[in-house]
Amino acid sequence: MSRPHRSLIRRGGAAVALAVGVVAAAAPFVTAAAAEDGGIRVVQIQGLLDAPNASLLRSTIAQANDARSALLVLQIDSNGALDVDVTPILDDIRASEVPIAVWVGPSGADASGAVTLVAQAAHVVSVSQGSGIGSAYPAQLDRPAAVSEADLADDLADLAEERGRDPDGARELADRRLSGTDAREVGAIDRVDPIVGELIVSLDGQSVVTASGEVTLSTATVVGEGLDRRREPNQEVLFERLGLRDQLLHTLISPSIAYLLFVVGLALIVFEFFTASIGLAGATGAVSLVGASIGFGHLPVHWWAIALLIVSMLAFAIDAQASAGAGPWTVMGLIALVVGSVTLYGGSSRLDPPWWVLLVVIVGTGLFMTAALSAMTRARFSTPTVGREGLIGTLATVEVDVAPDGVVLIAGSRWRARTNRATPIAAGAHARIVAVEGLVLEVEPEEGGARDYRERGRRRPPKKPG
Repeated sequence: MSRPHRSLIRRGGAAVALAVGVVAAAAPFVTAAAAEDGGIRVVQIQGLLDAPNASLLRSTIAQANDARSALLVLQIDSNGALDVDVTPILDDIRASEVPIAVWVGPSGADASGAVTLVAQAAHVVSVSQGSGIGSAYPAQLDRPAAVSEADLADDLADLAEERGRDPDGARELADRRLSGTDAREVGAIDRVDPIVGELIVSLDGQSVVTASGEVTLSTATVVGEGLDRRREPNQEVLFERLGLRDQLLHTLISPSIAYLLFVVGLALIVFEFFTASIGLAGATGAVSLVGASIGFGHLPVHWWAIALLIVSMLAFAIDAQASAGAGPWTVMGLIALVVGSVTLYGGSSRLDPPWWVLLVVIVGTGLFMTAALSAMTRARFSTPTVGREGLIGTLATVEVDVAPDGVVLIAGSRWRARTNRATPIAAGAHARIVAVEGLVLEVEPEEGGARDYRERGRRRPPKKPG
Protein backbone atom coordinates (compact mmCIF):
# COMPACT_ATOMS: atom_id res chain seq x y z
CA MET A 1 0.00 0.00 0.00
CA SER A 2 2.65 2.47 -1.04
CA ARG A 3 0.08 4.88 -2.53
CA PRO A 4 -3.26 4.04 -0.88
CA HIS A 5 -4.75 7.45 -1.64
CA ARG A 6 -4.60 6.73 -5.36
CA SER A 7 -6.10 3.25 -5.22
CA LEU A 8 -9.62 2.70 -6.51
CA ILE A 9 -10.41 0.00 -3.92
CA ARG A 10 -10.12 -0.13 -0.17
CA ARG A 11 -7.47 -2.68 0.69
CA GLY A 12 -7.00 -4.52 3.95
CA GLY A 13 -8.07 -8.08 4.75
CA ALA A 14 -9.15 -7.20 8.28
CA ALA A 15 -11.37 -4.37 7.09
CA VAL A 16 -13.02 -6.59 4.47
CA ALA A 17 -13.59 -9.39 6.98
CA LEU A 18 -15.10 -6.94 9.45
CA ALA A 19 -17.44 -5.52 6.79
CA VAL A 20 -18.57 -9.00 5.78
CA GLY A 21 -19.17 -9.92 9.41
CA VAL A 22 -21.29 -6.85 10.04
CA VAL A 23 -23.44 -7.50 6.96
CA ALA A 24 -23.87 -11.15 7.89
CA ALA A 25 -24.98 -10.21 11.40
CA ALA A 26 -27.42 -7.63 10.14
CA ALA A 27 -29.14 -9.89 7.59
CA PRO A 28 -30.14 -13.55 7.60
CA PHE A 29 -28.08 -16.06 5.62
CA VAL A 30 -29.36 -16.25 2.03
CA THR A 31 -29.91 -19.84 1.01
CA ALA A 32 -30.30 -20.95 -2.59
CA ALA A 33 -33.93 -21.85 -2.05
CA ALA A 34 -34.76 -18.45 -0.61
CA ALA A 35 -32.87 -16.66 -3.36
CA GLU A 36 -34.95 -18.37 -6.04
CA ASP A 37 -37.93 -16.26 -5.00
CA GLY A 38 -36.22 -13.14 -6.36
CA GLY A 39 -35.44 -14.58 -9.79
CA ILE A 40 -32.33 -13.97 -11.86
CA ARG A 41 -31.50 -10.45 -12.98
CA VAL A 42 -29.40 -9.43 -15.98
CA VAL A 43 -28.34 -5.78 -16.28
CA GLN A 44 -26.81 -4.58 -19.54
CA ILE A 45 -23.99 -2.03 -19.37
CA GLN A 46 -23.08 -0.82 -22.86
CA GLY A 47 -20.88 2.05 -23.92
CA LEU A 48 -19.12 4.27 -21.44
CA LEU A 49 -19.58 3.66 -17.73
CA ASP A 50 -21.01 7.13 -17.24
CA ALA A 51 -23.46 8.58 -14.73
CA PRO A 52 -26.58 6.88 -16.17
CA ASN A 53 -24.90 3.46 -16.42
CA ALA A 54 -23.31 3.78 -12.98
CA SER A 55 -26.70 4.67 -11.48
CA LEU A 56 -28.34 1.72 -13.26
CA LEU A 57 -25.64 -0.64 -12.01
CA ARG A 58 -25.87 0.45 -8.37
CA SER A 59 -29.67 0.52 -8.30
CA THR A 60 -29.87 -2.97 -9.83
CA ILE A 61 -27.46 -4.36 -7.20
CA ALA A 62 -29.62 -2.81 -4.48
CA GLN A 63 -32.83 -4.18 -6.02
CA ALA A 64 -31.35 -7.65 -6.40
CA ASN A 65 -30.41 -7.69 -2.71
CA ASP A 66 -33.79 -6.35 -1.64
CA ALA A 67 -35.55 -9.02 -3.71
CA ARG A 68 -33.17 -11.78 -2.55
CA SER A 69 -32.43 -12.67 -6.18
CA ALA A 70 -30.72 -15.96 -6.93
CA LEU A 71 -28.14 -14.35 -9.22
CA LEU A 72 -27.26 -10.99 -10.72
CA VAL A 73 -25.46 -10.99 -14.07
CA LEU A 74 -23.69 -7.88 -15.36
CA GLN A 75 -23.59 -8.07 -19.16
CA ILE A 76 -20.77 -5.69 -20.09
CA ASP A 77 -19.50 -4.08 -23.27
CA SER A 78 -17.69 -0.94 -22.14
CA ASN A 79 -14.30 0.66 -22.67
CA GLY A 80 -14.03 2.57 -19.42
CA ALA A 81 -15.45 5.01 -16.89
CA LEU A 82 -16.20 8.66 -17.62
CA ASP A 83 -16.92 11.31 -15.02
CA VAL A 84 -17.83 8.73 -12.35
CA ASP A 85 -16.09 7.25 -9.32
CA VAL A 86 -16.14 3.44 -9.50
CA THR A 87 -15.20 2.99 -5.85
CA PRO A 88 -18.85 2.98 -4.63
CA ILE A 89 -19.67 0.38 -7.32
CA LEU A 90 -16.83 -1.86 -6.14
CA ASP A 91 -18.01 -1.45 -2.55
CA ASP A 92 -21.58 -2.39 -3.54
CA ILE A 93 -20.37 -5.56 -5.29
CA ARG A 94 -18.18 -6.62 -2.36
CA ALA A 95 -21.01 -5.99 0.12
CA SER A 96 -23.62 -7.82 -1.97
CA GLU A 97 -25.32 -10.84 -0.43
CA VAL A 98 -26.52 -11.87 -3.89
CA PRO A 99 -23.95 -13.64 -6.09
CA ILE A 100 -22.82 -11.37 -8.92
CA ALA A 101 -21.44 -12.68 -12.20
CA VAL A 102 -19.91 -10.63 -15.02
CA TRP A 103 -20.29 -11.73 -18.63
CA VAL A 104 -18.34 -9.75 -21.25
CA GLY A 105 -20.36 -10.16 -24.41
CA PRO A 106 -21.72 -10.68 -26.94
CA SER A 107 -18.86 -11.57 -29.28
CA GLY A 108 -16.74 -8.52 -30.05
CA ALA A 109 -17.39 -6.85 -26.70
CA ASP A 110 -14.73 -5.42 -24.39
CA ALA A 111 -14.33 -4.66 -20.72
CA SER A 112 -11.52 -2.16 -20.29
CA GLY A 113 -10.57 0.78 -18.10
CA ALA A 114 -12.23 0.85 -14.69
CA VAL A 115 -14.75 -1.70 -15.96
CA THR A 116 -11.95 -4.29 -15.66
CA LEU A 117 -11.96 -3.62 -11.91
CA VAL A 118 -15.74 -4.07 -11.80
CA ALA A 119 -15.32 -7.45 -13.49
CA GLN A 120 -12.61 -8.57 -11.06
CA ALA A 121 -14.77 -7.57 -8.10
CA ALA A 122 -17.54 -9.97 -9.21
CA HIS A 123 -17.87 -13.47 -7.77
CA VAL A 124 -17.70 -15.03 -11.26
CA VAL A 125 -16.14 -13.59 -14.43
CA SER A 126 -16.90 -14.94 -17.89
CA VAL A 127 -15.86 -13.67 -21.33
CA SER A 128 -17.52 -14.75 -24.57
CA GLN A 129 -15.60 -16.02 -27.58
CA GLY A 130 -14.38 -13.12 -29.69
CA SER A 131 -14.51 -10.67 -26.78
CA GLY A 132 -11.73 -9.36 -24.55
CA ILE A 133 -10.94 -7.94 -21.14
CA GLY A 134 -8.35 -5.24 -20.30
CA SER A 135 -6.40 -3.11 -20.35
CA ALA A 136 -7.46 -1.44 -17.15
CA TYR A 137 -5.23 1.59 -17.71
CA PRO A 138 -6.36 4.32 -17.81
CA ALA A 139 -9.12 3.64 -15.32
CA GLN A 140 -10.74 7.08 -15.65
CA LEU A 141 -10.91 8.13 -19.30
CA ASP A 142 -11.36 11.80 -18.46
CA ARG A 143 -8.48 11.74 -15.92
CA PRO A 144 -5.85 9.22 -17.11
CA ALA A 145 -3.32 10.28 -14.49
CA ALA A 146 -5.72 9.85 -11.55
CA VAL A 147 -4.54 6.27 -10.89
CA SER A 148 -1.19 4.87 -11.97
CA GLU A 149 -0.78 1.64 -13.87
CA ALA A 150 1.08 0.10 -10.91
CA ASP A 151 -1.79 0.91 -8.55
CA LEU A 152 -4.28 -0.59 -10.97
CA ALA A 153 -2.24 -3.79 -11.14
CA ASP A 154 -2.28 -3.97 -7.33
CA ASP A 155 -6.03 -3.36 -7.24
CA LEU A 156 -6.67 -6.07 -9.80
CA ALA A 157 -4.49 -8.54 -7.90
CA ASP A 158 -6.27 -7.82 -4.60
CA LEU A 159 -9.72 -8.24 -6.13
CA ALA A 160 -8.73 -11.46 -7.92
CA GLU A 161 -7.27 -12.90 -4.74
CA GLU A 162 -10.47 -12.14 -2.82
CA ARG A 163 -12.45 -14.12 -5.43
CA GLY A 164 -10.04 -17.03 -5.65
CA ARG A 165 -8.53 -16.11 -8.99
CA ASP A 166 -4.83 -15.84 -9.86
CA PRO A 167 -3.46 -12.44 -8.73
CA ASP A 168 -0.56 -12.58 -11.19
CA GLY A 169 -2.91 -13.30 -14.08
CA ALA A 170 -5.12 -10.38 -13.03
CA ARG A 171 -2.09 -8.08 -12.97
CA GLU A 172 -1.62 -8.69 -16.69
CA LEU A 173 -4.93 -6.97 -17.33
CA ALA A 174 -3.51 -3.65 -16.11
CA ASP A 175 -1.81 -2.94 -19.44
CA ARG A 176 -2.96 -5.72 -21.78
CA ARG A 177 -6.14 -6.76 -23.53
CA LEU A 178 -6.60 -10.52 -23.30
CA SER A 179 -9.09 -12.65 -25.18
CA GLY A 180 -11.42 -14.84 -23.16
CA THR A 181 -9.29 -17.92 -23.81
CA ASP A 182 -6.02 -16.19 -22.88
CA ALA A 183 -7.51 -14.61 -19.78
CA ARG A 184 -8.80 -18.01 -18.69
CA GLU A 185 -5.38 -19.59 -19.18
CA VAL A 186 -3.63 -17.05 -16.93
CA GLY A 187 -6.37 -17.35 -14.30
CA ALA A 188 -7.67 -13.77 -14.67
CA ILE A 189 -11.25 -14.98 -15.31
CA ASP A 190 -13.27 -18.05 -14.36
CA ARG A 191 -15.06 -19.11 -17.52
CA VAL A 192 -15.62 -18.68 -21.26
CA ASP A 193 -19.29 -18.81 -22.25
CA PRO A 194 -20.70 -18.09 -25.73
CA ILE A 195 -24.00 -16.60 -24.51
CA VAL A 196 -25.35 -15.27 -21.25
CA GLY A 197 -27.93 -18.04 -21.05
CA GLU A 198 -25.16 -20.65 -21.08
CA LEU A 199 -23.46 -18.87 -18.18
CA ILE A 200 -26.65 -18.81 -16.13
CA VAL A 201 -27.48 -22.51 -16.45
CA SER A 202 -23.82 -23.58 -16.09
CA LEU A 203 -23.54 -21.88 -12.71
CA ASP A 204 -26.16 -24.22 -11.24
CA GLY A 205 -24.69 -25.99 -8.21
CA GLN A 206 -21.59 -23.77 -8.00
CA SER A 207 -20.73 -22.27 -4.62
CA VAL A 208 -19.53 -18.69 -4.14
CA VAL A 209 -18.76 -16.64 -1.05
CA THR A 210 -20.80 -13.45 -0.77
CA ALA A 211 -21.02 -10.87 2.01
CA SER A 212 -23.43 -13.18 3.86
CA GLY A 213 -21.31 -16.31 3.54
CA GLU A 214 -21.18 -19.24 1.16
CA VAL A 215 -24.07 -19.60 -1.27
CA THR A 216 -24.76 -22.57 -3.55
CA LEU A 217 -26.36 -21.36 -6.73
CA SER A 218 -29.57 -22.91 -8.01
CA THR A 219 -30.16 -21.50 -11.49
CA ALA A 220 -31.16 -24.36 -13.80
CA THR A 221 -33.41 -27.36 -14.22
CA VAL A 222 -33.34 -30.24 -16.69
CA VAL A 223 -36.30 -30.57 -19.05
CA GLY A 224 -37.12 -33.05 -21.78
CA GLU A 225 -36.01 -36.63 -22.25
CA GLY A 226 -33.44 -38.44 -24.34
CA LEU A 227 -31.96 -36.33 -27.11
CA ASP A 228 -34.33 -33.52 -26.15
CA ARG A 229 -32.89 -33.19 -22.66
CA ARG A 230 -31.61 -29.69 -21.97
CA ARG A 231 -31.02 -27.30 -19.13
CA GLU A 232 -32.93 -24.05 -18.80
CA PRO A 233 -33.27 -21.42 -16.06
CA ASN A 234 -35.41 -22.66 -13.20
CA GLN A 235 -36.85 -19.21 -12.48
CA GLU A 236 -37.75 -15.95 -14.16
CA VAL A 237 -34.90 -14.04 -15.83
CA LEU A 238 -35.38 -10.26 -15.63
CA PHE A 239 -33.44 -7.93 -17.94
CA GLU A 240 -32.65 -4.43 -16.72
CA ARG A 241 -31.83 -1.60 -19.14
CA LEU A 242 -31.60 2.17 -19.08
CA GLY A 243 -34.90 4.00 -19.12
CA LEU A 244 -35.76 6.40 -21.94
CA ARG A 245 -34.55 9.51 -20.12
CA ASP A 246 -31.29 7.92 -18.96
CA GLN A 247 -30.74 6.39 -22.40
CA LEU A 248 -31.04 9.84 -23.95
CA LEU A 249 -28.52 11.27 -21.48
CA HIS A 250 -26.18 8.31 -22.07
CA THR A 251 -26.40 8.93 -25.83
CA LEU A 252 -25.65 12.65 -25.47
CA ILE A 253 -22.55 11.86 -23.36
CA SER A 254 -21.12 9.81 -26.23
CA PRO A 255 -18.08 11.78 -27.55
CA SER A 256 -18.99 11.17 -31.20
CA ILE A 257 -22.64 12.17 -30.72
CA ALA A 258 -21.80 15.34 -28.75
CA TYR A 259 -19.25 16.37 -31.41
CA LEU A 260 -21.67 15.70 -34.26
CA LEU A 261 -24.51 17.62 -32.60
CA PHE A 262 -22.28 20.64 -31.92
CA VAL A 263 -21.01 20.95 -35.50
CA VAL A 264 -24.43 20.30 -37.04
CA GLY A 265 -26.04 22.78 -34.65
CA LEU A 266 -23.58 25.53 -35.58
CA ALA A 267 -24.01 24.87 -39.31
CA LEU A 268 -27.81 25.00 -39.09
CA ILE A 269 -27.77 28.23 -37.06
CA VAL A 270 -25.58 29.90 -39.68
CA PHE A 271 -27.82 28.56 -42.46
CA GLU A 272 -30.90 29.92 -40.73
CA PHE A 273 -29.23 33.32 -40.36
CA PHE A 274 -28.89 33.59 -44.13
CA THR A 275 -32.53 32.67 -44.67
CA ALA A 276 -33.55 35.72 -42.56
CA SER A 277 -36.18 33.76 -40.70
CA ILE A 278 -36.68 31.47 -37.72
CA GLY A 279 -37.75 28.10 -39.04
CA LEU A 280 -37.07 24.39 -38.85
CA ALA A 281 -33.33 24.69 -39.47
CA GLY A 282 -32.86 27.20 -36.67
CA ALA A 283 -34.96 25.23 -34.19
CA THR A 284 -33.12 22.01 -35.03
CA GLY A 285 -29.77 23.76 -34.68
CA ALA A 286 -30.70 25.18 -31.29
CA VAL A 287 -31.83 21.77 -30.00
CA SER A 288 -28.61 20.22 -31.32
CA LEU A 289 -26.47 22.78 -29.50
CA VAL A 290 -28.37 22.17 -26.25
CA GLY A 291 -27.81 18.41 -26.59
CA ALA A 292 -24.11 18.93 -27.35
CA SER A 293 -23.76 21.21 -24.31
CA ILE A 294 -25.23 18.51 -22.07
CA GLY A 295 -22.75 15.97 -23.43
CA PHE A 296 -19.81 18.39 -23.14
CA GLY A 297 -20.69 18.89 -19.49
CA HIS A 298 -19.51 15.32 -18.82
CA LEU A 299 -16.61 15.24 -21.29
CA PRO A 300 -13.10 16.71 -21.03
CA VAL A 301 -13.53 19.35 -23.74
CA HIS A 302 -10.79 21.80 -24.77
CA TRP A 303 -12.14 25.34 -24.89
CA TRP A 304 -9.82 26.35 -27.71
CA ALA A 305 -11.17 23.51 -29.86
CA ILE A 306 -14.71 24.80 -29.28
CA ALA A 307 -13.52 28.27 -30.31
CA LEU A 308 -11.93 26.89 -33.48
CA LEU A 309 -15.15 25.14 -34.48
CA ILE A 310 -17.09 28.39 -34.04
CA VAL A 311 -14.47 30.36 -35.99
CA SER A 312 -14.65 27.81 -38.81
CA MET A 313 -18.39 28.45 -39.25
CA LEU A 314 -17.85 32.21 -39.28
CA ALA A 315 -15.15 31.83 -41.92
CA PHE A 316 -17.45 29.74 -44.12
CA ALA A 317 -20.18 32.38 -43.69
CA ILE A 318 -17.91 35.21 -44.88
CA ASP A 319 -17.25 33.56 -48.23
CA ALA A 320 -20.93 32.62 -48.52
CA GLN A 321 -21.96 36.24 -47.91
CA ALA A 322 -19.56 37.40 -50.61
CA SER A 323 -20.83 34.64 -52.93
CA ALA A 324 -17.18 33.81 -53.53
CA GLY A 325 -17.62 30.05 -53.32
CA ALA A 326 -14.47 28.34 -52.09
CA GLY A 327 -12.36 31.42 -51.36
CA PRO A 328 -9.59 32.06 -48.84
CA TRP A 329 -12.03 32.22 -45.93
CA THR A 330 -13.33 28.79 -46.85
CA VAL A 331 -9.78 27.41 -46.69
CA MET A 332 -9.35 28.99 -43.26
CA GLY A 333 -12.69 27.53 -42.18
CA LEU A 334 -11.67 24.03 -43.24
CA ILE A 335 -8.35 24.29 -41.38
CA ALA A 336 -10.08 25.49 -38.21
CA LEU A 337 -12.71 22.74 -38.55
CA VAL A 338 -10.08 20.00 -38.87
CA VAL A 339 -7.90 21.25 -36.02
CA GLY A 340 -10.86 21.84 -33.73
CA SER A 341 -12.26 18.38 -34.48
CA VAL A 342 -9.08 16.41 -33.80
CA THR A 343 -8.21 18.34 -30.61
CA LEU A 344 -11.74 18.59 -29.17
CA TYR A 345 -11.30 16.17 -26.26
CA GLY A 346 -8.63 15.79 -23.64
CA GLY A 347 -8.16 12.76 -21.40
CA SER A 348 -7.62 9.33 -22.90
CA SER A 349 -7.43 8.79 -26.66
CA ARG A 350 -10.28 6.30 -26.21
CA LEU A 351 -12.60 9.33 -26.09
CA ASP A 352 -11.58 10.57 -29.55
CA PRO A 353 -14.27 10.05 -32.20
CA PRO A 354 -13.37 7.35 -34.76
CA TRP A 355 -11.59 8.57 -37.89
CA TRP A 356 -14.59 7.81 -40.07
CA VAL A 357 -16.82 10.00 -37.90
CA LEU A 358 -14.35 12.87 -38.23
CA LEU A 359 -14.17 12.35 -42.00
CA VAL A 360 -17.95 12.30 -42.46
CA VAL A 361 -18.48 15.42 -40.33
CA ILE A 362 -15.62 17.45 -41.84
CA VAL A 363 -16.37 16.58 -45.47
CA GLY A 364 -20.14 16.91 -45.00
CA THR A 365 -19.81 20.28 -43.27
CA GLY A 366 -17.42 21.57 -45.92
CA LEU A 367 -19.77 20.61 -48.74
CA PHE A 368 -22.80 22.01 -46.94
CA MET A 369 -21.17 25.37 -46.23
CA THR A 370 -19.61 25.82 -49.68
CA ALA A 371 -22.46 24.48 -51.78
CA ALA A 372 -25.82 24.69 -49.99
CA LEU A 373 -25.11 27.89 -48.07
CA SER A 374 -23.58 29.67 -51.08
CA ALA A 375 -26.56 28.68 -53.23
CA MET A 376 -28.95 29.99 -50.57
CA THR A 377 -27.06 33.28 -50.41
CA ARG A 378 -27.06 33.76 -54.18
CA ALA A 379 -30.76 32.95 -54.40
CA ARG A 380 -31.65 35.42 -51.70
CA PHE A 381 -29.47 38.39 -52.54
CA SER A 382 -29.01 38.20 -56.31
CA THR A 383 -30.86 40.79 -58.43
CA PRO A 384 -32.30 39.61 -61.76
CA THR A 385 -31.36 41.70 -64.77
CA VAL A 386 -34.42 43.62 -65.89
CA GLY A 387 -34.46 46.07 -68.79
CA ARG A 388 -34.93 49.68 -67.72
CA GLU A 389 -37.39 50.35 -70.52
CA GLY A 390 -39.52 47.39 -69.46
CA LEU A 391 -39.96 48.74 -65.92
CA ILE A 392 -41.76 51.93 -66.87
CA GLY A 393 -45.48 51.66 -66.26
CA THR A 394 -45.35 48.32 -64.40
CA LEU A 395 -46.70 47.77 -60.91
CA ALA A 396 -44.50 46.96 -57.89
CA THR A 397 -45.45 45.79 -54.39
CA VAL A 398 -44.35 48.09 -51.60
CA GLU A 399 -42.33 46.21 -48.92
CA VAL A 400 -41.21 49.22 -46.86
CA ASP A 401 -43.30 52.40 -46.76
CA VAL A 402 -42.26 54.77 -49.56
CA ALA A 403 -42.49 58.09 -47.71
CA PRO A 404 -40.71 59.48 -49.61
CA ASP A 405 -38.04 56.71 -49.75
CA GLY A 406 -38.67 53.00 -49.28
CA VAL A 407 -38.35 49.54 -50.82
CA VAL A 408 -40.50 47.87 -53.45
CA LEU A 409 -40.53 44.35 -54.85
CA ILE A 410 -40.71 43.78 -58.58
CA ALA A 411 -39.97 40.64 -60.61
CA GLY A 412 -38.67 38.96 -57.45
CA SER A 413 -36.11 41.70 -56.74
CA ARG A 414 -35.97 44.45 -54.11
CA TRP A 415 -35.40 48.00 -55.32
CA ARG A 416 -35.03 51.31 -53.59
CA ALA A 417 -37.94 53.57 -54.47
CA ARG A 418 -38.84 57.23 -54.14
CA THR A 419 -42.09 59.18 -54.44
CA ASN A 420 -43.41 62.67 -53.90
CA ARG A 421 -43.69 63.62 -50.21
CA ALA A 422 -47.32 64.55 -50.78
CA THR A 423 -48.25 61.05 -51.94
CA PRO A 424 -46.65 58.46 -49.57
CA ILE A 425 -47.39 54.80 -50.34
CA ALA A 426 -47.90 52.31 -47.44
CA ALA A 427 -46.38 48.84 -47.27
CA GLY A 428 -48.54 46.20 -48.97
CA ALA A 429 -49.98 48.63 -51.54
CA HIS A 430 -49.17 48.73 -55.24
CA ALA A 431 -47.05 51.44 -56.80
CA ARG A 432 -46.57 52.26 -60.46
CA ILE A 433 -43.07 52.87 -61.76
CA VAL A 434 -42.79 56.13 -63.65
CA ALA A 435 -39.04 56.53 -64.02
CA VAL A 436 -35.68 54.84 -63.34
CA GLU A 437 -32.83 56.96 -62.03
CA GLY A 438 -29.75 54.79 -61.68
CA LEU A 439 -30.67 52.10 -59.12
CA VAL A 440 -33.61 54.05 -57.69
CA LEU A 441 -37.16 53.76 -59.01
CA GLU A 442 -39.46 56.74 -59.10
CA VAL A 443 -42.96 55.58 -58.21
CA GLU A 444 -46.42 56.96 -57.60
CA PRO A 445 -49.69 55.51 -56.29
CA GLU A 446 -51.38 53.03 -58.57
CA GLU A 447 -54.14 55.47 -59.35
CA GLY A 448 -51.64 58.23 -60.06
CA GLY A 449 -51.51 57.67 -63.84
CA ALA A 450 -47.83 57.17 -64.61
CA ARG A 451 -46.40 58.63 -67.79
CA ASP A 452 -43.39 57.43 -69.71
CA TYR A 453 -40.44 59.70 -69.00
CA ARG A 454 -39.77 59.96 -72.76
CA GLU A 455 -43.33 61.13 -73.33
CA ARG A 456 -42.93 63.77 -70.65
CA GLY A 457 -39.82 64.97 -72.36
CA ARG A 458 -41.61 65.29 -75.70
CA ARG A 459 -44.49 67.29 -74.17
CA ARG A 460 -42.22 69.75 -72.46
CA PRO A 461 -42.74 73.26 -74.06
CA PRO A 462 -39.89 74.30 -76.37
CA LYS A 463 -37.59 77.02 -75.16
CA LYS A 464 -38.09 80.47 -76.67
CA PRO A 465 -35.19 81.68 -78.79
CA GLY A 466 -32.90 83.94 -76.86
